[in-house]
Amino acid sequence: MSSMLSAVARPRLSRPSWLSPKVFRTEVLAGLVVALALIPEAISFSILAGVDPRVGLFASFTMAVVISICGGRPAMISAATGAIALVVAPLAKEHGLDYLVAAVILGGLIQVLLAALGVARLMRFIPRSVMVGFVNALAILIFAAQVPYLLGVPWLVYPLVALALVIMVGLPRLTRAVPAPLVAIVVLTVLTVAAAVTVPTVGDQGELPNSLPTLGLPQIPWTMDTLALIAPYAVGIALVGLMESLMTAKLVDDITDTHSNKTRESWGQGVANIVTGFFGGMGGCAMIGQTMINVKASGARTRLSTFLSGVFLLILVVALGDVVATIPMAALVAVMIIVAVSTFDWHSVAPATLKRMPLGETLVMVTTVATTLATHNLAIGVVAGVLTAMVIFARRVAHLVEVTSVLDPDGGSRIYSVHGELFFASSNDLVYQFDYAGDPDKVIIDMSRAHVWDASSVAALDAITTKYAARGKTVEIVELNQPSAAIHGSLAGTLGAGH
Repeated sequence: MSSMLSAVARPRLSRPSWLSPKVFRTEVLAGLVVALALIPEAISFSILAGVDPRVGLFASFTMAVVISICGGRPAMISAATGAIALVVAPLAKEHGLDYLVAAVILGGLIQVLLAALGVARLMRFIPRSVMVGFVNALAILIFAAQVPYLLGVPWLVYPLVALALVIMVGLPRLTRAVPAPLVAIVVLTVLTVAAAVTVPTVGDQGELPNSLPTLGLPQIPWTMDTLALIAPYAVGIALVGLMESLMTAKLVDDITDTHSNKTRESWGQGVANIVTGFFGGMGGCAMIGQTMINVKASGARTRLSTFLSGVFLLILVVALGDVVATIPMAALVAVMIIVAVSTFDWHSVAPATLKRMPLGETLVMVTTVATTLATHNLAIGVVAGVLTAMVIFARRVAHLVEVTSVLDPDGGSRIYSVHGELFFASSNDLVYQFDYAGDPDKVIIDMSRAHVWDASSVAALDAITTKYAARGKTVEIVELNQPSAAIHGSLAGTLGAGH
């Protein structure tokens, strides 16, 4: 009896969703598609960083596997990225791979530290218009990255791309049992190999590795001079990687209508970069294009697809390198074109939407897109968009402060009522809304409908008091709410008149 009771008392462990046959098949096939798409990307980013293609391929393997375990956003793909390649390229060119690897490890440690400090909470300050600009810029960059593969190539590339696009658009209308991108890749590979046609292939992008990555430490002098050299690059890796990863996680949250742990994702990215560095990789972060292939094109939703994308990548390039090398680039270009088109927020640029949208919101989106395209750095674009949004918001709120006044019936005092939020932008004009010469000897400023946010507002109130005092008049500030009274009480009279 007791054993029966204890069995009843024990909670039943829920089975992971990926153990369902349907989900398992989806996750496995999604991981395979992503792995195939990762290979040319990783090789390209390695070349961009000025290192051997194996450095990018191994980084993509370790990043994907580690983040599938440590990350906070299921189904998101992390691997070697162009943004990180741009950050580390000067270091690799001037000082070599070992210094690059050391910077990656230090960058991972910084990411773990930033996660502990709660940097993920800053995501709530990113406006929707910046997110829209981020997505649109990403789609444009993904599409633009495919253009070089369509220039100066044999004419057969174009019908092959068209065929792949037809497969990926048409197949989902018939069945979703197999990811359309995988079918397109297989069909084009079989066609080109069977017909023995000469078109650019994955093998043309760079030499594939024939051995497994090995664990080790970078061969550098462990001195303060070395730390001073790699620290700026490490900070760049940490900040760019976290920003792109957290933005991608938020995007996937919106697509899947689920919530993810951004703090866990932050330190997970750090752990993944540390591990990647110890295996001689170039570091990385979330890959938005590959994540869209995984989540939108293939329908993956669990960590299994992320894990398998890394495992399949290693198997494909090490054990099946000869087969992978025959895949025509036309197939992968077509996949990325579909990703770009599906990623772009077409509703945001529709004439009806632009007509209804406030001009400031549109300006923020355009600034984010334009800065990203100019710098080829999504992180810089997001920062520019956020700064633009802050300026527009400050200008908008600055004009919402209103001052009204009434003269006491006996004529002995004037009561001013301040309405609105007082901060550095709105409080600058406050001092000019009082009649210092014409007011009676006693002035009352009613703050019951206002809120004091910063020292600039306290300084403005001090300036008003000082101007009245210079004319022998007294000022009484009344009805401050508790937070406003606290900041006013601690700073009043200590900041100088300022006007």
